[in-house]
Amino acid sequence: MTTISEPAKLKPGTLRIIPLGGIGEVGRNMTVFEIDGKLLIVDCGVLFPEEHQPGVDLILPDFTPIRDRLDDIVAVVLTHGHEDHIGAVPYLLKLKADIPLVGSQLTLALVEAKLKEHRIKPFTLTVKEGDVEQLGPFETEFVAVNHSIPDALAVMIRTDAGTALATGDFKMDQLPLDGRITDLRAFAKFGEEGIDAFLVDSTNADVPGFGMPEREIGPVLEQVIAKTPGKVVVASFSSHVHRVQQVLDAAVASGRRVAFVGRSMVRNMTIASKLGYLQVPDGILIDQKKADGIPDDKIIYMSTGSQGEPMAVLSRIANLEHKIEIGEDDTVILASSLIPGNENAVFRVINGLMKLGANVVHKGNAKVHTSGHASAGELLYCYNILKPNNVIPVHGEYRHLQANAKLAVQTGIPVDNTFVGENGTVWDMTDGDIRVAGQHAIGFVYVDGTTVGEVDESDLKDRRTLAEEGFISIFVALEPNSGKIVVGPEIHARGFAEDDKIFETIKPKIVAALKEAAENGVRGQHNYSQVVRRTVGRWMGTRVRRRPMIVPMVLEV
Repeated sequence: MTTISEPAKLKPGTLRIIPLGGIGEVGRNMTVFEIDGKLLIVDCGVLFPEEHQPGVDLILPDFTPIRDRLDDIVAVVLTHGHEDHIGAVPYLLKLKADIPLVGSQLTLALVEAKLKEHRIKPFTLTVKEGDVEQLGPFETEFVAVNHSIPDALAVMIRTDAGTALATGDFKMDQLPLDGRITDLRAFAKFGEEGIDAFLVDSTNADVPGFGMPEREIGPVLEQVIAKTPGKVVVASFSSHVHRVQQVLDAAVASGRRVAFVGRSMVRNMTIASKLGYLQVPDGILIDQKKADGIPDDKIIYMSTGSQGEPMAVLSRIANLEHKIEIGEDDTVILASSLIPGNENAVFRVINGLMKLGANVVHKGNAKVHTSGHASAGELLYCYNILKPNNVIPVHGEYRHLQANAKLAVQTGIPVDNTFVGENGTVWDMTDGDIRVAGQHAIGFVYVDGTTVGEVDESDLKDRRTLAEEGFISIFVALEPNSGKIVVGPEIHARGFAEDDKIFETIKPKIVAALKEAAENGVRGQHNYSQVVRRTVGRWMGTRVRRRPMIVPMVLEV
């Protein structure tokens, strides 16, 4: 772990690089570049909560290092339209609404739709591959990269201190559905110019070889759908335009119609269709409300919920909480990869669907998905083409970052020039040389309902305790000076298998403990409450072997 020490004041002509998210995790990607008092941000995404974070809706990057410097931000460059790269933009713009957003046509359209829900009208600059824009002291050049969403861009950043190339998410599919490959000619040009800092996607760095082309997915989807006698449900990310296109094409081949299910799916595909990124055959789409009247063998539901999200469409179908009913003749296709941390949730949904009799097809048993991230073989090609002076692996868990750094070393980049850090690590670059300059203390910022940043780790610990250990409340009314109990103790418990009679044995211990405390000079409602909590806690630990949440309510009369 990096030693936490706040960095010194930045010297003129030095480029500072600070990841505020996306390092050691797959999500909430956000990197800040600073030079001569100005900040450029690349991406601003969210992380989705895991099971040990109950009640949390989203996790944001920690804006603390830049919160007092919002006026210094020249722009936020968005590499593509996935939630883990754009999802936190509304929360940043709530702090300062006029921060310019820079991105491709589709990316900005998706962001603007999201911001509309937050009643924010942004300042935007649309760019495309080949464009060069001067953003304050940063010259930025945009490059086409192939990913699992159209219109993704890498960005080359030129400053007086040196150059940095941020790939965003990318892969090197040589036969993409839209014909838009990762521009290796531009990469080679950058390599000849000299890349001082290469910030590179690490998600699949530990996967050997090359990723499967998207074109191989379509025929498999067609075969699975053609063999299904009943209805078909395909679950994917709501922004995976390429996968939805393949489902639409498979629907045409099988004589079916398609209903989009899930608010984000409907919104994103409507945008993609209007902008021409999604080609929708005439008459193929049908509103979900009208799909009930179509025979099961003539319908495909394109839904959200491929990561097992409890409130998403697929989970509700598996739990019999959705109007779409699944049976023995039906097929459910999970056309997505597992995001680390979601495995249990996804398998729970798969098991639930199979109990209903559905044929569940997923990446583990059929070629129905391919990743949008470069595997090890593709990354090696990039290193050999670019020959960067320094490498900063980003976007991935620690194992991914380490695997990526090792690939860089294999291609001849010195070990000392590979920098595996954490969120909040500060790197300073001068004349192309990078050094670690410090570490900001970066935390998790939880979105919990309508609150942002109000829930902390202690709150989540309480929630886990409630879920795993149960809850006990004890009411006592006592005479404050003598500790003599006037009313109670009354004990109410939730989350215990034992009969309530078990708590009769602890009541005399509470009475005795309060009397003894009073004799020893204990006074005050808070102190008496602590006596009750300790007494009940010790008894629960030895008698029931549980550590529930204990809430004593002591009234002095």
